[in-house]
Amino acid sequence: MLRDVIQGLAKKYHGQVVEMRRHLHMHPELSFKEEQTSKYVQATLKRLGIPFTSEWAGHGVVAILECQKPDQDVIALRADLDALPIMEKNEVPYKSQNPGVMHACGHDVHTSSLLGVAMILSEIRSQINGTIKFIFQPAEERLPGGASMMISDGVLRDPAPTAILGQHVHPQLPVGTVGFRIGQAMASSDEITIRIKGNGGHGAMPHLAIDPVLISAHVISALQSVVSRASDPTIPTVLSFGMINSEGGAFNVIPDSVVILGTFRTFDETWRLAAHEKIKAIAQGVTSGMGGTCDVDIQKGYPVLINNEELTLRCREAAREYLGITQVYDIPQRLTSEDFAHYTHHIPGCFYRLGVANQSRGIVSAVHTPTFNIDEDALETSTGLMAWLTVSRLGDGRE
Repeated sequence: MLRDVIQGLAKKYHGQVVEMRRHLHMHPELSFKEEQTSKYVQATLKRLGIPFTSEWAGHGVVAILECQKPDQDVIALRADLDALPIMEKNEVPYKSQNPGVMHACGHDVHTSSLLGVAMILSEIRSQINGTIKFIFQPAEERLPGGASMMISDGVLRDPAPTAILGQHVHPQLPVGTVGFRIGQAMASSDEITIRIKGNGGHGAMPHLAIDPVLISAHVISALQSVVSRASDPTIPTVLSFGMINSEGGAFNVIPDSVVILGTFRTFDETWRLAAHEKIKAIAQGVTSGMGGTCDVDIQKGYPVLINNEELTLRCREAAREYLGITQVYDIPQRLTSEDFAHYTHHIPGCFYRLGVANQSRGIVSAVHTPTFNIDEDALETSTGLMAWLTVSRLGDGRE
């Protein structure tokens, strides 16, 4: 049975996938700077004899594997390449060698896993139908996102896939398990920059100044009403501010201006655009009322990630066949965002979660933290399952 063959190959190649993951983990690169990572992917594909093209959206790589009846169907599989500006605190042999840069979101797992999937599928290509397009995408962590750029460059054409799959590490799930969410799975995400201008002065004489620090406090407080009062409570919405920085200022110096950075996330596109206008109106109104001026810039980021119902149901059932029903979870929506969402607005997509945690070994840290790590047994699950989901979609070429 082909499922058993894939499970055997996932076990066979597990050690190599671990080596690839550790190499990538040791040599992380930031968004739009993934030059060496891209070269490593290209070298691996060349060794496997899988044709590819490079320089997609900078350092992206796209490989094409034609199987039996290559025109019958095309499926795309996607992994992301970039790392985060985080100083790693793990003391492991494969610790990041690039100070201040770390694969803290698991993209090393995603990339090595997809290379492992390519190894499995290339070995059984005579037993399956269709064509597989492997997308190694740069810059998931930075707007405008590598996905939108690759789509603009034509990654969903020539050949045009009828579906796309992606996976993401999930430390909330134990190793050996996966999670699926049908429909709206992840939120849209926008970046907010608010610049409040006042009139600086001596801290002992505030009546002679227009204090942008005080204004910023009132603006942040007032903006919470966008979620608590203006938003339909049935629509998940988050407005958070992560940075306040005065331009100048000291213990006794009122600065001329303050910059506030924040994020807005939701699951409704109509409300998303309406909220942008409310944020601008409230920030400018509060600032004006206190004597200052305000510029609000909202950079529209990733859209809502929508897992196609039919495709996701099929993938979930196939995952149960491959792993067992107890190893497959239904998971809730997340207000995190992912640029994989761009693909799902063009073709049916399924973005699922890979369990990587191991409580007994203390592998429990969240993504985007300096101690994030995985139980590497997850790499056998990640490669085998994605290969099986691909075969389940394309069909057995021996039929």
